Amino acid sequence: MADPDLLAPLLAIPGVTDVLVNAPDSVWIDRGRGLERREFGIGGPEDVRELAVALAAAAGRRLDDAQPTVDGRLPDGTRLHAVLPPVAEGCAAISLRRVRERALTVEELVDLGTLTPELADLLALLVRTRVPLLVSGGTGAGKTTLLASLLSEADPGERLVLIEEAGELRPRHPHVVRLVERRANVEGAGAVGLDRLVREALRMRPDRIVLGECRGAELREVLAAANTGHRGAMTTVHANTAGDVPARLHAMAALAGLDTAQLALQAAAAFAVIVHVAREHGGRRVVELGLVEADAGGLRMVTAWRRDGGAVSYGPAWRAVAALAAREAA
Repeated sequence: MADPDLLAPLLAIPGVTDVLVNAPDSVWIDRGRGLERREFGIGGPEDVRELAVALAAAAGRRLDDAQPTVDGRLPDGTRLHAVLPPVAEGCAAISLRRVRERALTVEELVDLGTLTPELADLLALLVRTRVPLLVSGGTGAGKTTLLASLLSEADPGERLVLIEEAGELRPRHPHVVRLVERRANVEGAGAVGLDRLVREALRMRPDRIVLGECRGAELREVLAAANTGHRGAMTTVHANTAGDVPARLHAMAALAGLDTAQLALQAAAAFAVIVHVAREHGGRRVVELGLVEADAGGLRMVTAWRRDGGAVSYGPAWRAVAALAAREAA
């Protein structure tokens, strides 16, 4: 069997977040500046397959012709996804994502250019005053990194209950409880979904409930929690722009059995502010801040702040967002 630690030298490169194997001679890494090809031969296609199977075994998962895809977690916390042929054409495909051991501070995000100093101060204030936030962005944009950094600004006296598909959030906070989704076994039994975990979290005396990523029917439970006294809820969603978030929430609401009126009534209070992060100019940047409002058609996003390259502009909701933080602080 192949050595499951074969790719460890690539994961150990400073700043690496992802290691991707497409073929024996097609190995890539991501250090936050876009994909970089590395000279790292792995023999032939059969060797890549054996490596994928070895990694799956290290994660305690099954990967074979009968079960040709796997999503798991290695002992060091690295997230694994692998696909065998013929589902992956030609060669097994392996994706590894490192879990950051500690959250970056807001100040470090400023140094990296992810946040401007002005926006960093505002977001920290929004978190400390428990204004509910929704972080949006595309795949690999840095949503989890930003969310963990913002959670680190929460009052140390708060009890944070984090609910995730995979335990990736590592905020700098003294009181964190993590609940992780469990998928069904090969017999189809034993699943514990995100929606159930949100309900369990409500019984754990949380000060703040955080959903690592909202994808579907669990939206109903999150909205219920956020509207029953659990202020400061936070989550992430996949969206290409901040303006796309209302449509994403409407789609998830349909999966959860919520109609437009129910969504509008609850979501504007549950997630007052949208923070959109994107990859651009070789790095990850917060590019837009918006206020969530309810209207006759459901939800809409009103721009408060936008960054286009080095230029910053302020939208009609800027004063409202600033006032929201000031009001909660009073």
